[in-house]
Amino acid sequence: MRAHDPQPESLAGSLLLAHPALRDPNFRHAVVLVSAHDEEGAMGVVLNQPMPRTLADLDRKFATSALADVPLFRGGPVQPERLLICGLELSPDGEGMRLHFGIEPDLADTLRVKAAPGSLHLRGYLGYSGWSAGQLENEMKHGGWAVSPIPADLLGQEADDTLWRDVLGRLGHEWKLLADEPDDPSRN
Repeated sequence: MRAHDPQPESLAGSLLLAHPALRDPNFRHAVVLVSAHDEEGAMGVVLNQPMPRTLADLDRKFATSALADVPLFRGGPVQPERLLICGLELSPDGEGMRLHFGIEPDLADTLRVKAAPGSLHLRGYLGYSGWSAGQLENEMKHGGWAVSPIPADLLGQEADDTLWRDVLGRLGHEWKLLADEPDDPSRN
């Protein structure tokens, strides 16, 4: 009889940073905020793939709402036609973040009104990132991802490749070297 594998520690509330060698266009230099992770799989959204659009550009029903200016991001390759409105909210002590995942527009507007100025960042995500049971663990075992806690200054950073380079570089000297490598080695 085979021994039962212990349940891996949940990565919910962590960042997944794509390994520099990961070439999958969906996750090239991706920073994924993991919203759920258990024995059934994992899911989250890519934080650094902004689209040059807002909710008002996506759907006219948002054009006259308080959410018209909410920026859109590619959340991942799963259900890319599905809109998820998420709120990223800094904790009052600045030591963590709460993710309001897949909230309804009315709740998003209510959260915006109640939040302390500058503490809540609303974003629209088209699609999400998802892994079936054991898939993420297998990808991590093969070196596809690095894990990072959420830095306190996350929401103050640009939501592009510079976010990936910065957070990956904070994991240590070797990671910083890898993050700063040019994509084309001839430009070294």
